[in-house]
Amino acid sequence: MDPAPQSHPILAYVLSRIPTLSKPRPSAGGDFDIEQPHPQTPTPRSPSLGEFELVERMPGLRHPAVLHAMSRAVADVSAARAALQDLGPRPDHELVDSSRALLAAAAAAGDGAQRIIEADLDACRAVAKLDETHDAYEALLHEAEARLEKVYRTAMEGRDLEEAEGKDESAAAEAAGDAAVQEEVVAVLKQAQEGKPVDSVRLVDRNLRYLPEAFGRIQGLRVLDVSHNQLQVIPDAIGALEHLEELRLASNALVSLPDTVGLLSSLKILDVSTNKLRTLPDSISKCRSLVELNASYNGLTYLPTNIGFELVNLQRLWVHMNKLRSFPSSICEMQSLYLLDAHFNELCGLPSAIGKLSSLEILNLSSNFSDMKELPFSFGDLLNLRELDLSNNQIHALPDSFGRLDKLEKLNLEQNPLAMPPAEIVNQGVDAVKEYMSKKWLDALLEEEEKSMAAAESMQASTPKAWLARSVSWVSDVSGSLVGYVNGGQNKLEKDAILDQQF
Repeated sequence: MDPAPQSHPILAYVLSRIPTLSKPRPSAGGDFDIEQPHPQTPTPRSPSLGEFELVERMPGLRHPAVLHAMSRAVADVSAARAALQDLGPRPDHELVDSSRALLAAAAAAGDGAQRIIEADLDACRAVAKLDETHDAYEALLHEAEARLEKVYRTAMEGRDLEEAEGKDESAAAEAAGDAAVQEEVVAVLKQAQEGKPVDSVRLVDRNLRYLPEAFGRIQGLRVLDVSHNQLQVIPDAIGALEHLEELRLASNALVSLPDTVGLLSSLKILDVSTNKLRTLPDSISKCRSLVELNASYNGLTYLPTNIGFELVNLQRLWVHMNKLRSFPSSICEMQSLYLLDAHFNELCGLPSAIGKLSSLEILNLSSNFSDMKELPFSFGDLLNLRELDLSNNQIHALPDSFGRLDKLEKLNLEQNPLAMPPAEIVNQGVDAVKEYMSKKWLDALLEEEEKSMAAAESMQASTPKAWLARSVSWVSDVSGSLVGYVNGGQNKLEKDAILDQQF
């Protein structure tokens, strides 16, 4: 449990010189409070040969100021060591392997797992979790050893060791915070290990650098909030939280999300805002219970292609402050979508079927600047739209169908080169714009009706019946002329015969 001098010589030396930082094991007759350390009196001991060699190599370790700074830099290790003393020593690897094998067999057996005693399964879970906690502790030891080397170099490069200690105040405070976080994390895992219900875990603004895999095994967890930390990775094990309904990862340093997030079938709220995400995993479309998704303040350049086909229950979608160039056409299938905020992106337009979002009431497309130039004709089908922000774009004209938005209450068209409607109408407010565009819509309908009637008449004129009527009329005219000509010819012949007789 203590760091080995062979692998962590500096850490082992520092911890051996500050025994008051460690916490004793609980006595048999009293409860042990992980939050309240018990004082312990240092016990002098003779330095080993390895320690002599270490001090010869790093003579600054003899200086009290250096040792003090280094001891504060590893307070998290001391706290973790104390917590592990309460949990117990690391189990034998054979016991760990057999426990995991039994758990795997139970999982594979399904209903047949009833033949396996539940108490045995609980014991196996406890062994596996304890082994994972020790894995995390070992990773912490490696990190602490590197940290101590840095603290020592910082101290030795200064003109005065007291000044060097002053420079390390922030690192010491950070280390103390790490220790508190480590205690809190271990306490949560211990509670779950003991079979106590863990419904919600909130570790907000704790300077948390990693999330242990063991969190994925807290079966009853419904809320996990680790916002405002320094997380760079979320473990794949998170996908095992089948009852998780709320996952908040905002304001971290995440560059990606694990594909296993798609296994969170009960997830309703996902907040990954203010990170460094370039994409969202395609598997996020499988979170069919999702009601709210906040992916704002990232570097997203596109959304998963099928996101709209699967997230049919999504009501609120925030993707502002990204680099989106377009929306996938599937977004038009989000029949439950109530709010869509996509301001400050690089959108070049909207899908032609955007009007299918029949439940949409709030839409913000502002500040897409020179990229957003027009709206599709189906925009007028958003009949429930109440609030619309189109400011800071390059829209020259609203579509004629805009006049159908009867429920529109708030409208922002500032900073657009609008010609339709004209500026004097826009300046009068949303009601004036609605009235103007409604009239334009009616005019467009009348014009379309006139075109339809003209086309119908043209089609009617080209039918076989009309052609036959015209043909009969022509034949009648021609036959009449012919009869007249023939009759006229006969009279002439008769007159000619009479004249001939006279001569």
